[in-house]
Amino acid sequence: MKKVLICCYCALCAALLAVCSQIYIPIGPIPINLALFAVWMTAALLGRNYGGISVLVYILLGAVGVPVFAGAKGGIQVLVGPTGGYILGYLIAVVVCGSVIGRGKQQFVRYPIAMVIGCILCYAFGTAWYMISSHTALVPALVACVLPFLPGDAVKIALAGVISYRLNKSGVIRL
Repeated sequence: MKKVLICCYCALCAALLAVCSQIYIPIGPIPINLALFAVWMTAALLGRNYGGISVLVYILLGAVGVPVFAGAKGGIQVLVGPTGGYILGYLIAVVVCGSVIGRGKQQFVRYPIAMVIGCILCYAFGTAWYMISSHTALVPALVACVLPFLPGDAVKIALAGVISYRLNKSGVIRL
């Protein structure tokens, strides 16, 4: 029964990521969306292993053509394109964030710290990928792919931190 429940949690978090990816604002080469909010929630609620599985399922669904990426896009071409590094960065972010929160789920301070670390790694991986795929220098890439996202990601981290901390503290999700 526990394995079925864990599979359901993983599927729900993959679905949450797919839905949050569709809530987006196309501002340039990289759209603003709520995907990282779903990544933070997944990491905090499911931890690094099950959270990693959830994000991997999302990426694989998109890779085979299911339109789960921002703008209802799917396919390998999205993953090898300019935004692909950020999508793959979700996997790095969820694993690192889930690891930092880890067993200290009752300590609120771990949540935003873990999410900021995960965000930095996602930005670093995604921006490097963007620079390579679009032949863009560092400063223009940072202006296009990082700076516009900082205020929104700060809000996502704050909301995801508070919501996931309260859910974990209440024991709603038990793994």
